[in-house]
Amino acid sequence: MTPEDYMRQALDLAVEASEVREVPVGAVIVKDGEIIGRGRNRTFETKNPLAHAEMIAMTEALENIGGWRLVDCDMYVTLEPCSMCAGAIVHSRLRKVYIGTPDSKAGACGSVLDITGEKRLNHQPEIEIGILQPECERILKEFFKKLRGKKGGTEDEKNREYFDTIASDSDAFL
Repeated sequence: MTPEDYMRQALDLAVEASEVREVPVGAVIVKDGEIIGRGRNRTFETKNPLAHAEMIAMTEALENIGGWRLVDCDMYVTLEPCSMCAGAIVHSRLRKVYIGTPDSKAGACGSVLDITGEKRLNHQPEIEIGILQPECERILKEFFKKLRGKKGGTEDEKNREYFDTIASDSDAFL
């Protein structure tokens, strides 16, 4: 499989996230040509700020290999990881991270911060940005456009604070 094929797998997970009104981010971890971890954003449904696609994919991959490092593994993620996920990427020793689209508001792999490139840390994974970038951007833009159009109504009123928060954080995708 090619990097684009793996990113399509991550995009499928992002679509799943969008369908349950999570910010559409998906991630897969690959070792020796096999996907060993998959994740999509689940922060809202689990009410857990740690439930990012990258963290879920890394956790599953670690369970599958029975270790605590992801040496010789690559991540494919639709949106540039945040500082929390970038820190976990460094600590897990991922070899390379393929990123669909940069995040100009919270990206920590070179856009806002560069945690993964910080030479004072003990590991710097290789970073490649732009794999299926138009598709990765499109799903985010469509999600936030739809989100802004759905404010009001009983269900949305119950979750207004959450939706206002993620809508205000999404200016980069307009």
